[in-house]
Amino acid sequence: MADSTTRTGFTRREALMLSSAAGLGVAVAGCAAGDSPNGAAARQSAGTISTPRSAIAKTQYGKVRGYLDDGVFTFKGVPYGQTTAGENRWLPAKPPTPWEDELPTLVYGANCPQNPHPWTAIEQTFIQDWVDGWLSEDMLKLNIWTPSLSGKRPVMVYFHGGGFSFGSSYELAAHDGAQMARHHDVVQVSVNHRLNILGFFDVAEIGGSAYEDSANVGMTDLVAALRWVRDNIENFGGDPDRVMIYGQSGGGSKVTTLMGMPSAAGLFHRAAAQSGGGGNIPSREQQRELARLVMKDLGLKPNDIQSLQKMEWSKLFAAGNAAAAKINPPGPRMAGPGAPGTPRVGWSPCVDGKIINMRSFFDAAPEVSKHVPMLIGSVTEEGNRMSERPTEDEWRANLTTAYGEEKAVAIIAALKKAYPEKQIPTLSYMCPGTPGLNGLAIRNNVVKMARLKHELDAAPAFAYYFTWQTPILDGIPGAWHTAELQFCFDNTKRCAQGTGNTPEAQALARKMASSWAAFAATGDPSIPGLKWEPTDPQSNRTMIWDNECRMVDDPDGEARKLILT
Repeated sequence: MADSTTRTGFTRREALMLSSAAGLGVAVAGCAAGDSPNGAAARQSAGTISTPRSAIAKTQYGKVRGYLDDGVFTFKGVPYGQTTAGENRWLPAKPPTPWEDELPTLVYGANCPQNPHPWTAIEQTFIQDWVDGWLSEDMLKLNIWTPSLSGKRPVMVYFHGGGFSFGSSYELAAHDGAQMARHHDVVQVSVNHRLNILGFFDVAEIGGSAYEDSANVGMTDLVAALRWVRDNIENFGGDPDRVMIYGQSGGGSKVTTLMGMPSAAGLFHRAAAQSGGGGNIPSREQQRELARLVMKDLGLKPNDIQSLQKMEWSKLFAAGNAAAAKINPPGPRMAGPGAPGTPRVGWSPCVDGKIINMRSFFDAAPEVSKHVPMLIGSVTEEGNRMSERPTEDEWRANLTTAYGEEKAVAIIAALKKAYPEKQIPTLSYMCPGTPGLNGLAIRNNVVKMARLKHELDAAPAFAYYFTWQTPILDGIPGAWHTAELQFCFDNTKRCAQGTGNTPEAQALARKMASSWAAFAATGDPSIPGLKWEPTDPQSNRTMIWDNECRMVDDPDGEARKLILT
């Protein structure tokens, strides 16, 4: 097999997606050094930067001072909660302590402690342009971009990917919100919160009733962030009655989880799940079994919460991953959002019967958010892994192992017929037949979630399929997992290593970002010259995002149905 690196195994992003889908507690050893939380010099605005007195906004806790970036008011690292370290570990987020002077909010805040990013191919590093940032348990911070501190604009709140274990609000250059504020008249927000064992560890039996919500504090952090938005965003030119939540990969799973949480009801009014969502999350008893085993393995008394709160996070993380590996059966060959089977313990939300009372968009669409319209979609080459460039024979062998020879032949034939111009490695990324992400499986999950939403007979679902092929690296990467973020954030220039910033890319980005902003504003993603119709289970009507944007019935329907079980 042609391979650009000697490393093997999942990419970090693939491990994250498996984690978000199945609650898999996997240890991903890292070797990459953390980058500046504000990105490389190449990411900086080509416009002017200033720190005028006008870039000061009020919050209910005190004033924050940001900066003006080529006409966009920018506030980074705004606290929406206190530190989660020490005695605050696994407790619900506490409101920030008010401050007297102006708080400088000029740089991104810390990321939740996590293992750094181990890349498996130089090419993957290049096209994704990742930033690991810096780590601290004082990470309950959000970032805001706005064209004005007055007015009432739609608010777009983005939740990052990485399953529920890794990642951050600024992990990718695509996440920068300045272009959305600058060109699309919205207030853009992104959020950091608790992840992995710090966000999803049930210590209620260990610490007592004060920790009743510990198993899901990573999600209640997001509710706290949305409450902060409700209470403060008017001071940043935003409309608290027009809030859209959206996320990609594990961020999509955060969105669908929030849609089923009673405590989040009314805090958002539109939602988008991008290449994720509908996770098969574990029960509370499963997570408590994990906690008991962790305590046993660490040699701690069953009620020793103080030792857990003093322990270095990486030791906790290692112990939790090891315990999860003992409990979970061997992983499925193919997995992803909505993967069936017994839920796996680990770092994900759980059904605790209080904070979360259902597997939202896995078992059913939640009634609590039935009136919230949705965007649901995916990209073609979800399974892109640049460390692998299989030949057709190698690809067929992988598919045969996964699905049997007859289906393997049929999958290859269907994809070749649909995309005669694509190279074999690129086609293989649509359905690799190896462990990891699978574009056709994720496409099946999009269809399923849209059907569940449609069955509520209330607010519509709008489906999309991002098929635009990058010209970078001879076009082999295709439309990889996270590729659409460069476009729906209108960041093709900032993300030129992935997009080439070609005229075609710029035109598509302006359309996609305009559509996402229109959806945030009205609940309808149609824009002038491009009508986006709601989907339904009969037609699976879908917007194709490419150089030619168009509505299509059930794109790649023939191929995706071949892997349905």
